[in-house]
Amino acid sequence: MTKTLDHLSRLENQSIFIIREAYSQFRNIAMLWSIGKDSTTLMWLVRKAFFGKVPFAVLHIDTGYKFKEIYDFRDTYAQQWGINLMVVKNDEAIAQGVCPKTGKFECCNQLKTEALKQTMDKYKFKALYLGIRRDEHGIRAKERVFSTRDEDFEWDYKNQSPELWDQYKTKATHEEHIRVHPLLGWTELDIWQYILRENIPIVSLYFAKQGRRYRSIGCETCCSPVASQADTVEKIVEELQTSTISERSGRAQDKESAYIMQKLRSLGYM
Repeated sequence: MTKTLDHLSRLENQSIFIIREAYSQFRNIAMLWSIGKDSTTLMWLVRKAFFGKVPFAVLHIDTGYKFKEIYDFRDTYAQQWGINLMVVKNDEAIAQGVCPKTGKFECCNQLKTEALKQTMDKYKFKALYLGIRRDEHGIRAKERVFSTRDEDFEWDYKNQSPELWDQYKTKATHEEHIRVHPLLGWTELDIWQYILRENIPIVSLYFAKQGRRYRSIGCETCCSPVASQADTVEKIVEELQTSTISERSGRAQDKESAYIMQKLRSLGYM
């Protein structure tokens, strides 16, 4: 009799199927790597899908406000894994003084979304892999695995193709591009259990120091640690099985509100 796959193996197989399906449809494709736990897990899956290689460009959108630990981890593993890394910045907005002090919405939109738009326009990528999950934020729960963005990068979350029985919208018009979300059905606990099983390297910010750790990481100016004693992956898994604290509770709240997040995502935010 065929042995039944465990939960993590089923998730892994489904994600690898999505990764390969997207690559077969869109050779001019890239991946966004924030260096967080989700996108690094996605990177691990991509390398599994292509036998240790990453056969497309990897974009890191650099606002200039990331943690030093993120930059160090990025540079170390980009070299170790042989990644074709493209560091993306909106130099014009930075020169104009756009920063967290000018407002979280303006900062995220200009330094992340606009930076990505400029890169997409320059290199004509038709699809992007992203490591987002439905359970991370209510607005992301509205996403599809293959999600269309129009020529202005806008997301019409009220008009999306159904995805039944793994039948995905894998075609885009000349003006559109597709966002591909291989981790959409994973949970935060799934991610950490998979990191534990696979021994995936992760940024040290996730591990508790002096009773505090980061649940979610990004720009240093927008993130705060939460109370925790979990200083190993095993302890993080144990903590998440009982925790009632929101994963993104340490993020800047004026950006994390449902209205602001939906507005940002409708404009092309990750």
